Amino acid sequence: MARTPADQNDVKQKASRKPAAKKDAKKQSFEQTLWATADKLRGSVESSEYKHVVLSLIFLKFISDKFEQRKQQMIDEGQGDYVDMVEFYTMTNTFYLPEDARWDFIAKNAKQDDIAVKIDTALHTVEKNNKALRGALPDNYFSRLGLDASKLAALIDAINNIDTIVGEEGSASETDIVGRVYEYFLGNFAATEGKGGGEFYTPKCVVNLLAEMIEPYHGKIYDPCCGSGGMFVQSVKFVENHQGNKKDISIYGQEQTSTTYKLAKMNLAIRGISANLGDVPADTFFKDQHPDLKADFIIANPPFNLKEWRGPDELTDDPRWAGYETPPTGNANYGWILHMISKLSDNGVAGFVLANGSMSTNTKGEGEIRKQIIENDLVDCMIALPGQLFYTTQIPVCLWFLTKNKKAQTFSDGRKQHRNRQGETLFIDARNMGSMISRIHKELTADDIAEIARTYHLWRGEPVADSSDVGRLTSDSYTDIPGFCRSASLDDIKANDYVLTPGRYVGAAEIEDDGELFEEKMQQLTQTLFQQMAEAQELDTVIKQNLKGLGYGE
Repeated sequence: MARTPADQNDVKQKASRKPAAKKDAKKQSFEQTLWATADKLRGSVESSEYKHVVLSLIFLKFISDKFEQRKQQMIDEGQGDYVDMVEFYTMTNTFYLPEDARWDFIAKNAKQDDIAVKIDTALHTVEKNNKALRGALPDNYFSRLGLDASKLAALIDAINNIDTIVGEEGSASETDIVGRVYEYFLGNFAATEGKGGGEFYTPKCVVNLLAEMIEPYHGKIYDPCCGSGGMFVQSVKFVENHQGNKKDISIYGQEQTSTTYKLAKMNLAIRGISANLGDVPADTFFKDQHPDLKADFIIANPPFNLKEWRGPDELTDDPRWAGYETPPTGNANYGWILHMISKLSDNGVAGFVLANGSMSTNTKGEGEIRKQIIENDLVDCMIALPGQLFYTTQIPVCLWFLTKNKKAQTFSDGRKQHRNRQGETLFIDARNMGSMISRIHKELTADDIAEIARTYHLWRGEPVADSSDVGRLTSDSYTDIPGFCRSASLDDIKANDYVLTPGRYVGAAEIEDDGELFEEKMQQLTQTLFQQMAEAQELDTVIKQNLKGLGYGE
């Protein structure tokens, strides 16, 4: 039978697997080398600072390579007379760079004593000439840090070896290469910084799960505490991986920390993702930069158990808590929840990470707020995650999924439909899932993510394209599975005092019957026990004799 083009592509892919693996290994080795070079900055600056040094330089290298690629393209097309005209770069979403802002200028001057000044000048010039980068790049950052010139030169030399444009076999896959470097560095920075790194980095597997659950195909996506922008990046990847169009989504976010705000803007810029992160870095509670936003999707990882997030008399009558008898006054967890609820559109869905205590707390009126959220039928799904997922905290965490509309829906894009889930909430206990990737860190595998997401989608009544037996649900319809998932009613939740901990609802996993009769098994176990008791008596006798021979005992 003749092969189709798809079959031929499969054969080509299989034939090229080994070389691809070698290339991946080479990239990984390069990333480790780059990390080791960056790590030499320790002693010159705090580790919390040098992530911005490294990622700013990588960003400058990337946009320079894109500029040079566009410039060469114009020359090849006979447009050499226009290579210094800004318009010919912006028309292809390329940043125009004056000569002293280009990477080759930085690389040639890497060993000069004033290289830090030259880098600051380059970054300032890039931002000045490109409106999309206003407020994104560090301001006189390298000069202020007083970096050792030789260490900075070594870092520039290492970054100079990255070809951010040419991917495998000459294909243009620059966002994959530079994006991979960004993800690798952000993960390592979070792992090595200790307390606080989690403020800007959420483990990739957790972000993937959130995106696969809420499926942000189109509409407005919002993250009220966006950190380095990882939630947005994964949302866009989700759209692209499912043959969607990233032009169908618009992104809104906010970040309080200035350096992380800049990092987010750079992280999105290297991937060509436009986003409204507000005019300035600002506190979401005290300076909401999107006051009128109604988002179709909210995806977030708020800082865990944030204390002192409000003054004693401030935010008490905030309109975001309107309709709730008790305003949030404890830590910020319930402030974040009510803020996100206030931002949801009529059919919006929110998926976010919180500490496990948020599911059961009754302090500072939080139990009353949770009760009202539940009775308003906003809680769609609760997931208990395994421990050791985060680099910087051992606090057990969970995922909340809220929605404004549990009624039956058929969406205009035709991708999905939901059954009527009014008065129902899905509980998933995923604490036993995940695989250890190091002595102290765990990661949800692709199969884990697929199983959890598929369970949720089947429960919502969606037609799931992949009907294979992924995990425990082996049919195309939802069913409760003891120890893993259960669809609970509002009465069930009331009977559990409005506690949302999945373990209270899913019960214990069924023990598989091995087929042996109880009498036969009991007889076998009894014989084994008597045999072990006899062996223990013999060992006791030997021990006593040995002790007596040493002069102890009777």
